[in-house]
Amino acid sequence: MADDKEIRWVGSSYDDLLNFPHEPRREAGFQLGKVQAGLDPDDWKPFDEVGAGAREIRIKETSGIYRVMYVAKFSEAIYVLHCFQKKTQATSKHDKDIAAARYRSVAQQRKAKE
Repeated sequence: MADDKEIRWVGSSYDDLLNFPHEPRREAGFQLGKVQAGLDPDDWKPFDEVGAGAREIRIKETSGIYRVMYVAKFSEAIYVLHCFQKKTQATSKHDKDIAAARYRSVAQQRKAKE
């Protein structure tokens, strides 16, 4: 556990995750723990249209379908970009736009530190 990568929450992603119902919130935490340890989540897919290396954790519970978008390719941390409940089959443009804007923000902040 000492070698686990730090999680950095971007924008309102942490508060959004805290607003998930108990079971999806617990599952999201467990899956993010796997990512911290360098493992893949149980159910995920790449989401490169948000940014190179972006992924989403997919959580399906009786209360609904939830997503946690993150990027783990950077050496210093895992950046959680967006947490939300899916209302439709496809991920909404609004949710993609939020994640993409936060991804760009992370990239700009990292570039400024170089």
